[in-house]
Amino acid sequence: MRKGILIARPTPDDVPAEQAENIDARAPRSRVRPLLNAPGLVADPAARPVGALGQSLNEFQAKAQRAEEIEQKLAQGQTVVELDPTLIDPSFVSDRLPNSEDAHQRLVDAIRENGQLIPILVRPHPEKEGHYQVAFGHRRLRAVKELGRQVRAIVRNLSDEELVIAQGQENNEREDLSFIERALFAHHLERKGFSRATITAALSVHKTDLSTMLSIVARIPASLIEGIGPAPKTGRRSWMALADGLKGKSEIKKAEAAIASENFRALDSDARFAVVAKAITPFKDTGAPITIKDPKGRQFARAERTASVTVLKIDEKVAPAFGQYLLDKLPELLAAFESQREKADG
Repeated sequence: MRKGILIARPTPDDVPAEQAENIDARAPRSRVRPLLNAPGLVADPAARPVGALGQSLNEFQAKAQRAEEIEQKLAQGQTVVELDPTLIDPSFVSDRLPNSEDAHQRLVDAIRENGQLIPILVRPHPEKEGHYQVAFGHRRLRAVKELGRQVRAIVRNLSDEELVIAQGQENNEREDLSFIERALFAHHLERKGFSRATITAALSVHKTDLSTMLSIVARIPASLIEGIGPAPKTGRRSWMALADGLKGKSEIKKAEAAIASENFRALDSDARFAVVAKAITPFKDTGAPITIKDPKGRQFARAERTASVTVLKIDEKVAPAFGQYLLDKLPELLAAFESQREKADG
């Protein structure tokens, strides 16, 4: 059981889902190492094709060896202590976009009911005597601090490189960071001067995947990414398409107008992404009219659409008085449509 000293990886019955922050209970294909007592810093080379995404077996083995050397240093001692959460600062590299308040409250409620089952990992603060710095467990720390409790933690002396690898690998194990959060984490690490080898080890990605991540973040303004949020259901291809679509100032202005629109913040993060993507996607006018038929197969309406207007024509011979009925119902239909969209987005 992965309890206070991280002895083993928990099963779904060991830890509530909210408490464990989406621990993936699927059987791992990679070796078990002592750092997290779960899939190791780098996946086993045998678990992936030799030529996957341009990563050679030799590169994979070299990365695994580097990770194992770091792991041996990190694995010394598993003593759990209780610390004053006000003495603990976040990592010097951000790895998350703001989480939803609902998810945070679920975590708070789980810890209130069951206690903090999984310790966080911290190091002595390199600049503040008597303080600590988080390697992983930021959300647990925030929840425990809100509850006014001591936080259960493992304290280790970690270099900057060891901290970011531990931080990245814990998130990889849980598999709850979205694509854009992982890409931002890589971006922050690169800006702080970490080598590509360290970043690939922290994220368990190939060099080509890392290049794609960094390219996407570089091409999308930070304000747009922050406005959209983590978008947990939105993957690499969608973010790449968004980056490709932001070709010039005109597209960026459209995207910025979308995130500044009324009700945008009320949408969930994936819905916000969809709104921004739609704002910069040109309307494809095929020029072909749309015909609408009744249950008997008779054409009673014809519609023509452009980027700015939709024209609907009702054949009064086929559907007498339906045109007036539709006109009378339009305000009601619009209100019902907007209410339904708000419920779906929220």
